[in-house]
Amino acid sequence: MSERLRRWRMMLGGQDADGTGVSLSGADTRRDATLEALYDKEKDRRGGLGGSSPRVARWLGDIRGYFPSSVVQVMQRDAMERLGLRQLLLEPEMLESVQPDVHLVGTLLSLNRAIPERSRETARAVVRKVVEDLEKRLAQPTRQAVGGALHRANRTNRPRHGDIDWNRTILANLKHYQPEQRTVVPERLVGFGRRLPSVSRQIVLCLDQSGSMAASVVYASVFGAVLASIRSLRTQVIAFDTAVADLTESVSDPVELLFGVQLGGGTDINAALAYCQSRIDAPRDTVLVLISDLFEGGDEAEMLQRAQALKADGVQVVCLLALSDDGAPAYDHDNAAALAALGIPAFACTPDKFPDLMAAAVQRQDVGAWAAANDIPAAAAGE
Repeated sequence: MSERLRRWRMMLGGQDADGTGVSLSGADTRRDATLEALYDKEKDRRGGLGGSSPRVARWLGDIRGYFPSSVVQVMQRDAMERLGLRQLLLEPEMLESVQPDVHLVGTLLSLNRAIPERSRETARAVVRKVVEDLEKRLAQPTRQAVGGALHRANRTNRPRHGDIDWNRTILANLKHYQPEQRTVVPERLVGFGRRLPSVSRQIVLCLDQSGSMAASVVYASVFGAVLASIRSLRTQVIAFDTAVADLTESVSDPVELLFGVQLGGGTDINAALAYCQSRIDAPRDTVLVLISDLFEGGDEAEMLQRAQALKADGVQVVCLLALSDDGAPAYDHDNAAALAALGIPAFACTPDKFPDLMAAAVQRQDVGAWAAANDIPAAAAGE
């Protein structure tokens, strides 16, 4: 059979109406069986993979052998939704079979209080593996971008007399040598690097822990730990639903921080901003990143007034509607547009863009202009 027909047969599922007239053999038959178990619409959904944890574990092993990791992650996510596998994720042998990813971590966190004791260590191991993989990918770019931004933000073009590096100043100004005076006239002074203050910026990550924000919470927790490792920053992580939880004490360990999150529940952004406001002691040296889809369950008008007050005090406020790779998020367009009207940019950000975003915020650049320059669309009302 042609490769094209084989692929169409795999995609359409082999029912009478698929029109290919193609039969499968060998490994393709087994691949087709794993797809049928998940996507056959005629199958009784109460059956599917069955309620047997070993059977599900075998299925997970099969898909990892037959498909690339990107496809495996999609199938795992679909299986959780279509076949009710959340309960089966509570079994340790099941957890050992899955391919860990950000969405699986979000599922585990949403089930945190329901995970039986026998599965807790396995669940933590799964979360830690994902966190360590993310840290390997994100830590160095974040430290480079934000550390460089801090250095530039503290640099001066007018060093004091005692801070001038005369050798470098002369070299930088040799083109201004005056033969008749036999001297260099410096147009630019070069200073010795001064030590950064012990705390030059306060970073507040304010995380909406409603269920739809699961992937964003995972990424934000990793970034929080990386930012906390930069000594010239003071990083705080605040999580909220209808209550507010200060997770700053756990910020150095993102796994511990994540298990302190309570995914699900309602949303009171106004209360969260009020708490953050009470923890800010140097507004003009503070960057507040609100990570929320802005579906406010509290007082919307007061939430906007509080955001405006924070900005008026000099806080660099940014709203991320999502911090993930999941594409365009669902969010409250009117609240996003209202924040934008106050001069508070609101947009979704992918993890690879976040280090440069923080660098721009630390330097007090126009973050809205930064987003536009990076082809990140701003939120708009009434969409």
